[in-house]
Amino acid sequence: MTDAVATDVPDISADWYRDIVQFADHTPQPVQWFATHFTEGAIVLLGILMVLAALTRLVGGDLRGRALALAAPVAVMLAYGASEGLKDLVAEDRPCRSPADLVIVAGHCPAVGDWSFPSNHATIAGALAATALLLHRRIGLVAAPLALLAAFSRTFVGVHYPHDVAAGLLLGVVVGTLLTPLAARPLAEMLHRLQRPATAPPHPARR
Repeated sequence: MTDAVATDVPDISADWYRDIVQFADHTPQPVQWFATHFTEGAIVLLGILMVLAALTRLVGGDLRGRALALAAPVAVMLAYGASEGLKDLVAEDRPCRSPADLVIVAGHCPAVGDWSFPSNHATIAGALAATALLLHRRIGLVAAPLALLAAFSRTFVGVHYPHDVAAGLLLGVVVGTLLTPLAARPLAEMLHRLQRPATAPPHPARR
């Protein structure tokens, strides 16, 4: 059983949530259908972009670039782990469980115990965009707005408060930006040791 910390949702976040969900409810059905699918598919798209950025470093890159490419997925997983840890600590209930008069685009609210703060989707999106930007500037500049849209979509479909997705994005960006270079250091040393026997000059023949 989780020992939850009592928290209050900021009034401004609750107000923005109601405004966004009410707006979403009045959008055309194709827009709602797209938003429902985009909120899940955006993570896949961001993952593909991060892999493409990593491949640019793995193929023909220098030792540090290859180490960064290998460290990026580790940082993303650590960001997700940190998000899960915060969820259990804060234990903030989903907004779609409170305002019974609001209709959410997602169609259903996540199960009880699947806490709201911070948003896992936003955390992963932020980490993927941050690591993609570290690996390849142009690809990262495509990933950054996609991550913002992915985070916003979680409020649009009604399953997260705005402060949930803002905190998730920030967490993902910070972890991705700081931990990727840190994790790359030991990986670069390991790659250097692996390459050393192949590049070391041959010993002179004994007479």
